[in-house]
Amino acid sequence: MKVILKILVVAAALWGATELVPGIALSAGTTTEKIVTLLAVALIFGVVNAVLKPIIKTVGCAFYVLTLGLFALVVNAGLLLLTSWLAEKLDLPFQVSGFWAAFWGAIVVGLISWLLNMILGDD
Repeated sequence: MKVILKILVVAAALWGATELVPGIALSAGTTTEKIVTLLAVALIFGVVNAVLKPIIKTVGCAFYVLTLGLFALVVNAGLLLLTSWLAEKLDLPFQVSGFWAAFWGAIVVGLISWLLNMILGDD
């Protein structure tokens, strides 16, 4: 149940990013297709984060310390770009058009996820 709630939160955050950030597009036709696409992309994003983020944090520990954690924004942008690339390979209509769109999108996804987790409870 906790995993499903997290996927729904990330899907809502990704939807927010598609609405707020130019360069992040969801080109599905119907509302049902958009919801299914967002859920699939949220699942991909979750898997990418679960697999790669701990490795990147371990390897790039010095960059996190030197930049006082700001390097995390670059890492999150890269993970969002990777998610977009994987979605494209799986024929999902979700596109991130470059680093800056991914950078701002990662911030929006992070903020919306944080807010929703505060409201819904993260435990």
